[in-house]
Amino acid sequence: LPNATESLKWSQPAFSDETTILLIYAGFKKHIGFYITPSAFEKFKDQCSEYKTGAGSIQFPLDKPLPTELLTKIVEYRLWERKEKDVKWM
Repeated sequence: LPNATESLKWSQPAFSDETTILLIYAGFKKHIGFYITPSAFEKFKDQCSEYKTGAGSIQFPLDKPLPTELLTKIVEYRLWERKEKDVKWM
């Protein structure tokens, strides 16, 4: 996430640009929570079918490798939608 700053939002680590949150993540006992805008989640929901999900969240279990290729695609899309469509955090 070039030019993003890391800070806490709602007591969880987040990456933000100058005006909006790009994504939030958090560690839990059995999973890593990954939080994005609902529009970004909608774009990748079919690729997230093996994970527990919500409207803008994905839970990656700690007992399985992180899907780094999928995460990269989601982050790249989130950067694109922020820059090209000005989609801000909901």
